[in-house]
Amino acid sequence: MPEEGPAVARARAGRASAPPPKRLRRTGGLRIVVSDASGRRAGAPGLAAWLRRVAPPRARGSVTIALVSDRRIRTLNRTYRRKDYATDVLSFPAFARETRARVSARRARPSPQSPVPSPLGFLGDIVIARGVARRQAREAGHSERTELRVLALHGLLHLLGYDHERDRGEMRRMEQRLRRQGGLREGLIERTR
Repeated sequence: MPEEGPAVARARAGRASAPPPKRLRRTGGLRIVVSDASGRRAGAPGLAAWLRRVAPPRARGSVTIALVSDRRIRTLNRTYRRKDYATDVLSFPAFARETRARVSARRARPSPQSPVPSPLGFLGDIVIARGVARRQAREAGHSERTELRVLALHGLLHLLGYDHERDRGEMRRMEQRLRRQGGLREGLIERTR
């Protein structure tokens, strides 16, 4: 069984852990569990099914989406990114991706298609701040449900190795294609530009 990622473990802050997710179907696919900071199933109707439907075909494995307080995500953001504010979404890949230095040494271009695979099929954790999502939804003029979809898609792409801060627009283009497929009018990268 896959172990929980660092985000959910830290989000739980020492509380009892939830049962591990069920096994993936033999055909592969994407398994998504949506929980709160305590590891209990969270109320986000349709989020997991929607993300499975729009995810790229190569997205295979298990993902945990933790819906947490703004205070909790601020702590995680400060700890892992050294940024002291409540951000909207954080992604914690289960296994490290190849670094740019190693890729450059081989004279190959970094590619989201070449992450180090997870032997257990666990892609990682996505942590979303519920309060930030609610405020951003109001500002964008859509529902909190839509905002959770925008943030979950963005987080999943980071788990798959995309990085909009370093790539040449690959993540933006992928997010744009998938959000259109999923019926979203804008993505997180477009909104922040």
